[in-house]
Amino acid sequence: MNMQPPSRFGSGSAQMPVAFDRREMSQILSVYGRMVAAGEWRDYGISNLRETAVFSIFRRTAEHPIYRVEKHPRLRMRQGMYSVVGMDGRILKRGHDLRSVLRVLERKLIRAVDSD
Repeated sequence: MNMQPPSRFGSGSAQMPVAFDRREMSQILSVYGRMVAAGEWRDYGISNLRETAVFSIFRRTAEHPIYRVEKHPRLRMRQGMYSVVGMDGRILKRGHDLRSVLRVLERKLIRAVDSD
């Protein structure tokens, strides 16, 4: 006997896209807001895909993102589901705790404030 509750999306492999929850968005937007106030960042975009949620950060509108904050729930038990990816595709920081992963961006804020 199948004890799983029925899917809201019918049968098959259809699933809801991955998204950042309210707490995660609050942490991301806190760092984002400080960088906007420092004049470093101007725009952002959010993508909720089937296996990944992405918060893209732009220096100017209509260019490639300079950073991406990504959430990969499938990596939760391995190296951590959160990562910050640079413009060149390199993973700058990865981990289980979003706040600690975002610290790599906060170091950029300290540098931006000190350089004036």
